[in-house]
Amino acid sequence: MNILITGSSGLIGTALKDSLSSNGHEVFRMLRSQPNAEPFYWQPFENTINFDDSIYIEAVIHLAGANIADGRWNDKKKKNILESREIGTSLLSNALSKLQNKPKVLISGSAIGFYGNTEFQTVDESNNPGSDFLSDVCQRWEEATRPASGAGIRTVHIRMGVVLSSLGGVLQKMIVPFKMGLGGIIGNGQHYMSWVSINDITSMIQYIINNESIAGAVNLVSRKPITNYTFTKTLGSVLNRPTFFPLPAFVVRMIFGEMADGLLLSSKRVLPKKLEEAGYKFIDEDLEKTLRSLLCR
Repeated sequence: MNILITGSSGLIGTALKDSLSSNGHEVFRMLRSQPNAEPFYWQPFENTINFDDSIYIEAVIHLAGANIADGRWNDKKKKNILESREIGTSLLSNALSKLQNKPKVLISGSAIGFYGNTEFQTVDESNNPGSDFLSDVCQRWEEATRPASGAGIRTVHIRMGVVLSSLGGVLQKMIVPFKMGLGGIIGNGQHYMSWVSINDITSMIQYIINNESIAGAVNLVSRKPITNYTFTKTLGSVLNRPTFFPLPAFVVRMIFGEMADGLLLSSKRVLPKKLEEAGYKFIDEDLEKTLRSLLCR
């Protein structure tokens, strides 16, 4: 199968590209290259996109978007977070809708931030969106795929949880302070974290490609969301390091501003109902075993 990926240089895109290739698929990348340098290229903020008509793309996986955890949020940063998703997705979806040979499926990135702060309530794909900044971003991100779905392309919004990988993301950032014995719970530690391993992420996306009955929103998370307290203590145990240094909520807000409540203190207790109902077999379900495997412990 010919598969096109945007955001192929990111943590998930890199792992997915390698996994798809190893399974015999031909993977193409949508790059921000100069015209004629690559068969597929784009410049979203310049409203430029090019498809090589000689290559029939059967599936498109759209992962491009600015890093939401890269620096303190301000108006400029928030604008970039939103527009890098909304503008790029709209450009891509419109282009796909006009192709003579349309792909069978568009799998477009989203996040469990769609649900806002769920506190102790468990939610799945049937629940309504939240009302904070990240929820608004996710709603507009998903809405931007409408031209593709309107053209008859099966469209899937993958609402991803916290992706655990030793090569990047939140886990990599936590390893150094934890190894130094500086790890600790954030706030009161009772807010939930819906996690998923990088192994399951790549497997889930390929499962979606092959399962034509799956469409719309799909939560890419494990079946066992855990509290920040449990995650902290488990990671400390795996690394054989103490977790004596809590980070009070007021300090988190002072350091990170609005991002503190949007990402670090917000509770996300999300379940993968659609994947379960579709018969997906989860790879990593036990947090401690997953961490030990990822960190070779």
